[in-house]
Amino acid sequence: MSLLAVHEVTKRFGGLTAVDSVSFDVHEGEIKALIGPNGAGKSTLFNVLTAYERPDEGRVEFDGKSLVGMKPHRIVALGVARTFQNTQLFEAMTALENVLVGLHTRSRAGLLSAALYLPWTLIEEKRLREEAMRLLRLLGLEDHAETPAADLPHGLRRLLEIARALATGPRLMLLDEPAAGLNTTETQALANALFRVRDNGVTLVVVEHDMGLVMEVSDEIVVLNEGRKIAEGPPRLIQKDPAVIEAYLGEPVDD
Repeated sequence: MSLLAVHEVTKRFGGLTAVDSVSFDVHEGEIKALIGPNGAGKSTLFNVLTAYERPDEGRVEFDGKSLVGMKPHRIVALGVARTFQNTQLFEAMTALENVLVGLHTRSRAGLLSAALYLPWTLIEEKRLREEAMRLLRLLGLEDHAETPAADLPHGLRRLLEIARALATGPRLMLLDEPAAGLNTTETQALANALFRVRDNGVTLVVVEHDMGLVMEVSDEIVVLNEGRKIAEGPPRLIQKDPAVIEAYLGEPVDD
C-alpha cells in the first residue's frame, strides 16, 4: 500500500480548473518530485494534499486515512509536514529555538506544569533540546544553533525550515520550492540534506523548478501541465518524454 494516494483529484476556482483529475502514489522511503510550468497546478495540488484547499472531486489518503476535510493541524498530528515557498521562521528566535517550537507540538508538558517547574517537565525540556540538536546536526546546522534566524543566510534558512518541520515527527514531508533563491553551493547542500532526511525514514514530495536538483534527488517525477498529469516516471524517462519536453523542459536534460 502506498503511503500517500492521490486519486482523480480535481480542484476548480469558478470556471478555471486548476487541477484536473490528477492521480499518483507516493511509496514509503522515496523522494517524489512534482514539476511543471508556472500555472500548471502544482501549488494548488499541494494545498489540496495538506487540506488548505478542499478538492471538488477525488480522494487524498495518507496511510489509508482520508485527508479530505481534515484540519491542517490534524494532518500534522497524523505525520504529514509541509514547508512553504517563502520561509516563515521566527526571526528573533535562534535556530535551536525555532526547532524547539516544532518539537513542543509533541511535548507532554502544558503551560501550568512548565510554570510550576515540575521535575518531570525539566527532564522533558532536556529531552526536547537534545532532539532539537540532533535535527540541527542532521541538516548541517549545529554550528548555528544559537544564531538568530534573521541572521542566517538564505540557504541555511531553507535548511532550518526543514529542520523545524521535521521536529513535528513526520513520516511524509511536502517541500514547496525548497531551492528557490539558492546558489549552486547551497542547492548541493540542500540535495545532500534531502538524502539524509530520506535515509532517516521520512518520505518526501518536492515541488521544484530547479531541474538539476530534481534529476539528482528524485526517485520518480510527476509532471503537470495546465492542471493535468502528462507524465510520471523515473528521471531518465521523464527527461526524454516528448510531451514533457514540449510542455516544460524544452530539450532533454544532460545526464
